[in-house]
Amino acid sequence: MDLTFKEKFLQLWAKYFGYAELPITFYYTSGETDVPAANTPKGKNCLIGNLAKVRKGASLYFTGETISCGGGRKYTGFADRLRPGFEYFLSCGNETIEGERYKQTPQLVTEYLRHQPEFSKKGEKLVFRRWDTLEEQDTPEVVIFFASPDVISGLFTLANYDFPGLDGVITPFGAGCTSIIQYPYQEGFREQPRAVIGMFDPSARPFVPGNVLTFAVPMKRFETMVEHMEESFLITPTWKVIKNRMDRNNPHSGEIGD
Repeated sequence: MDLTFKEKFLQLWAKYFGYAELPITFYYTSGETDVPAANTPKGKNCLIGNLAKVRKGASLYFTGETISCGGGRKYTGFADRLRPGFEYFLSCGNETIEGERYKQTPQLVTEYLRHQPEFSKKGEKLVFRRWDTLEEQDTPEVVIFFASPDVISGLFTLANYDFPGLDGVITPFGAGCTSIIQYPYQEGFREQPRAVIGMFDPSARPFVPGNVLTFAVPMKRFETMVEHMEESFLITPTWKVIKNRMDRNNPHSGEIGD
């Protein structure tokens, strides 16, 4: 991690977004790390809930053994398949499976899965660190903001600032962990990476405040966004109005879920 770039973003974030929550980052590694391992969960456990600790400043790494949710293991690359009957689980259910009813039919689930690309991760440890705790040896691959609509408005516009076309930011259907891990990680391999707005999954919503969505962006795209901050709309009176509103609101009023 370039520590000069790290500090540059911290200064610009404070200048244009005030007290808004800092982003977290992740990367995969098979090497040694001084980051502690996440606790092995007891029973079913959601990765999004565990990331509340990272949002508060703790650094953690996860493996296939410390992610108990089958979907979470699949969408982080630690498993290559989902539970048997997943097409019924995500849709209408059957005699033995209660359906979540997020898709109308099992056939639509099968088609949705067919469009998901293979997840090729680069290590057996998934390391999460908040931006301000990053150290020189860290190699963040995705930057994730848990943010209010005003903050996402700024990030969304900045991501489209130099992007040719209409879709510099995408909102694909998927689980909460898919929207902050799998999709943005895979975007990093594209010639023109896009950011991903997410956390629309009703199963993940209880683990974040009601006014929070996520904005996740590959690191190489994020670096360009930061370089453009001081020539973009962020320096205009238009943004100052929004920045003043964010400053007036209590920046710590939304509790980070445990």
